[in-house]
Amino acid sequence: MGLGYSSRMQWPRVAVEQDRSFTPPFCPRSTCAQHRGAGPNGFRFRHHGTYTTRRRGPIPRFVCLTCRRTFSRQSFATSYYLKRPELLVPVAAALLAGSAHRQIARSIHCAPSTVTRLSARLGRHCLLLLARGLRHTEGRLDESLVIDHFETFEFTQDFPFGVATAVGTQSWFVYALEPAPHRRTGRRSPAQHKRLLSRPRRAFRGGYYGSTWRLVNTVLPLAAHGKLLHLVGDGHPAYARIARRHHQASRLRLKSYPNPARGPRGSPRSHYARARDQAMFPVDLLHALLRHSLAHHRRETIAFGRRLNAIMERLFVAAVWRNFVKARSERKPDPTTPAMSINLTDRAWSWRRVLGRRLFPQQETVPPVWQELYARLWDNPLLSHNTRHARVLAY
Repeated sequence: MGLGYSSRMQWPRVAVEQDRSFTPPFCPRSTCAQHRGAGPNGFRFRHHGTYTTRRRGPIPRFVCLTCRRTFSRQSFATSYYLKRPELLVPVAAALLAGSAHRQIARSIHCAPSTVTRLSARLGRHCLLLLARGLRHTEGRLDESLVIDHFETFEFTQDFPFGVATAVGTQSWFVYALEPAPHRRTGRRSPAQHKRLLSRPRRAFRGGYYGSTWRLVNTVLPLAAHGKLLHLVGDGHPAYARIARRHHQASRLRLKSYPNPARGPRGSPRSHYARARDQAMFPVDLLHALLRHSLAHHRRETIAFGRRLNAIMERLFVAAVWRNFVKARSERKPDPTTPAMSINLTDRAWSWRRVLGRRLFPQQETVPPVWQELYARLWDNPLLSHNTRHARVLAY
């Protein structure tokens, strides 16, 4: 049952590679005037022959009549520039099956670096797909959002960071993810404290407060103009500060459920603990799924993430899996996905459909920090080389 959204996201059911009647909707080159939108007479192009590959067969080519540059149908596919396009779907599924990159590589017979590169490509695609989903829900949000930070670390536990997450209370749709680097907390031995002081400094970008501010800026346009945005939190001080100091604080309503003191294991929960667990259940369930499904977020693992950019890319893959692919419940006979609950889609998607077409960052409304994550601009000071994504034509 939908939550009242009136327009579903238009997405092809047949992948671009298999679409025999494909016609290009725009020029794929970002420098062309026909890239962001066709003119009043539509996109002007003409056919420019075909070429054949061993894996894909004949592929039609086109020429843009504005910039006079050529391109092919493959320019609009998520497998653009890939020598082994058949690996995208199994890698996407394996990343959410608790497998690390080397395990996946052994299973599908490729190099571990191939899995790492495909993981980054999948993360960028899912980031843009989630941004497109938010654009279709803009002004139609009619449920409260539960916000909380998912705690993890990059490279070493001396570099922890949280991930602010916003989840629908009724739909369980994951609306936004925002990184929040912060200082290491908790007890430390003298040796750990000395090592921590020797570490290079990194930019926190506001920590919990800054990430919550950015998250609110991302989800606030989803509420109808002039209507309130209801948030549910666990009593974190940053949430209350945002609700008071935000420039649109009059549109925010925060209900806090502070984490109560828990008794010994096996003791009955208090009334306050039950109320907190019930209110925060959608985001707690998401965080439990992330711990269970992603190898680098388990409590006991050697498959930890090395870079914040890569960790966030895999979290966007998990968000799209949660929203579009996975049913709300596997224990109950309910095949409804969170995207179906908000009437964004009419059925559950497969990974093949998620990867049905390529998305271009210039054509999507992407939050500022998501743009930085797409380009891999968040550096790890412990690493001498931080890979950027600054391709001109590649995905």
